[in-house]
Amino acid sequence: MLSLTALLLIPWTLWLTFSLPSKHVTHHYDLAWVGFDLGLVVMFSATAAAAYRRSRLLVPFAAATAALLVCDAWFDVVTSGPGERLEAALEAGLAELPLAALCAFVVYDVEKVNASVTRLRRR
Repeated sequence: MLSLTALLLIPWTLWLTFSLPSKHVTHHYDLAWVGFDLGLVVMFSATAAAAYRRSRLLVPFAAATAALLVCDAWFDVVTSGPGERLEAALEAGLAELPLAALCAFVVYDVEKVNASVTRLRRR
């Protein structure tokens, strides 16, 4: 099912490439970003709580947080205006993507992360 979905997304993406306008004014733009950032707050909190408790949920929470951070960086950069682009790129490069990499490391080596959390809790 996942492979079929990936294949079906190819023509869909091509259709969007040629049919979507390059500029679109939208209502509730502010609400969309505030909601997205609240989702990040929830995922950061869930990931931190799972790490502190050494929960089995740490890996999926860290993976979801990493994915949200990459999406945040992407949309910040591509939706920024000419005067905002440098700030968006710096934020992506210095905050969002490094934090996504940290979350990806947690997913990659959760045992090492759990051992580090245990050492920190003993201090």
